[in-house]
Amino acid sequence: MKIPFFKPFLSLLAAGIITGCSSTAPKIVSTPVKNIDSIPLKVRDLSETQLKNWTNADLMTDTIPGMSVDRAYAEIIKKNRPSPVIVGVIDSGVDIEHEDLEGVIWTNTDEIPGNGKDDDNNGYIDDIHGWNFLGDAVAENMEYTRIYKKLKPKYEGKSESSISTADREEYNLYKAAKAEYEKEYNESIETRDQYLQIEEQLTAAHNAVSAELGTEDYTKQQLADYKPQTQQMSQYKSILTQIQYNVNENIPEALEELNEAIEYYDDRLSTHFNMELDGRAVTGDDPYDITDTDYGNNEVSGPEPDKEHVKHGTHVAGIIAADRSNDIGLKGVSSNARIMVVRAVPDGDEYDKDIALGIRYAVDNGAKVINTSFGKYFSTNPEWVIDAIKYAAENDVLIVNAAGNEGIDLDSNRVYPNDQDPTNTTEFANNFLTVGALNYEYGSGLVAEFSNFGKSNVDVFAPGTKIWSTTPNNEYEYLQGTSMASPAVAGIAAIIRGYYPQLSASQVKQVIMDSGLTTNATVIVGGDRNNTKKFQSLSTSGKMANLYNALILADQISKSN
Repeated sequence: MKIPFFKPFLSLLAAGIITGCSSTAPKIVSTPVKNIDSIPLKVRDLSETQLKNWTNADLMTDTIPGMSVDRAYAEIIKKNRPSPVIVGVIDSGVDIEHEDLEGVIWTNTDEIPGNGKDDDNNGYIDDIHGWNFLGDAVAENMEYTRIYKKLKPKYEGKSESSISTADREEYNLYKAAKAEYEKEYNESIETRDQYLQIEEQLTAAHNAVSAELGTEDYTKQQLADYKPQTQQMSQYKSILTQIQYNVNENIPEALEELNEAIEYYDDRLSTHFNMELDGRAVTGDDPYDITDTDYGNNEVSGPEPDKEHVKHGTHVAGIIAADRSNDIGLKGVSSNARIMVVRAVPDGDEYDKDIALGIRYAVDNGAKVINTSFGKYFSTNPEWVIDAIKYAAENDVLIVNAAGNEGIDLDSNRVYPNDQDPTNTTEFANNFLTVGALNYEYGSGLVAEFSNFGKSNVDVFAPGTKIWSTTPNNEYEYLQGTSMASPAVAGIAAIIRGYYPQLSASQVKQVIMDSGLTTNATVIVGGDRNNTKKFQSLSTSGKMANLYNALILADQISKSN
């Protein structure tokens, strides 16, 4: 569910950690934030400092639609100590040595490091900080590629009339997977080729203009003052001006972004859609046998020395729990979360078996919150994941889940995992909280253009556009997606569970939904300005998650129990 920052190029082509072990709930006398429709819209662009911290901002005081995290710490939490809460991060892996994360990583104290034994008899040898269900696997197909590849020999060239009744459902799956594969494959080639065309034009323009200006790092003003002497140079100036105002003022940086875009689609073509790839071969298990559980290892930062492919999980972990006490990097939402790493999401689509076993691992080893920032629209064994979600519910574990990044209505399109589907809107578990993504612009652009939505299938919204967080090797970066919105809410859940352990997973879910901020605003959905809806109609709660209000409501409910 990663969202690259590449789309502007195409439009231009067209035109403090607290470690106390006991919990002291704060004495709350604050009143909740409400009546937000009366506040003025922010008309100025966010500063770099504001942008890096906008998740923590308060809509009333900052006019930025964050989750009132800083206000909650300043006015409610103060020096009160929430109990540590283990948060399972089922993702691509996490750089557990990151300077802003190393102090918040869960440690399995029942396991003796490095002795090659399963000391705690949980079925996983030396699982000190979690488990790597992928082993040495990194690149993987999309699920529809795997389905198409598997069923192609059986159904290719056959007419629908020749398919038996017994095979009809499988045949329909084959047709759907084939159609999705061909659409995505062709779109990736087309987009990659468009980027190559832009790169060629932009490189030529930049080389020519920088030679005349005597610098590669010319500003908007320098370019505006430049007087071209030929029609060709005028065209170059026009191209560069559009890039500076719509993508990045620094053209060399814009070219780097463009190269990243080309690499992204080249990688997709060589992995996600590669019918010859067997990414699972190195893992040594049968991914379609849920009883085959003796696989994986404890290398939760993945097999690659550069840790390149654990960026997503590292970013997610930082949003939840980056050290709030060290004055470096950023401050995660939760000061009491301990990150349990479950590596189960490859560069491609996850296997249902890994997700099901990953959820069960997190539950069995003490997680009270699990973050699932991944998803897909095809699934071969959804029943395994459904059973795992129910298992988490039975053990009072809250799962916080990303809604997805295709800008579509989930009430009409099924996504995996979820706790319901468009044809069966009754939730099969009460512990599953699905999160859509907000933009930092309060007003018609409030909902991130990529975010999925759904009155029945999305529960709440949270910040997900251009989120600053940890990336491997002590780096930091902006990423965006509902993948970033979900851990923000998981951080809220960890704080509530730390202060109010008597509240059940379902109660914490309801607190987060009921305490959020709502607005009567009409917003753009799916990035289409012709498609607008009332914000309140886009999720079950119709609200934006808010830590400040959640603590107030949790306190009230805990006292009434």
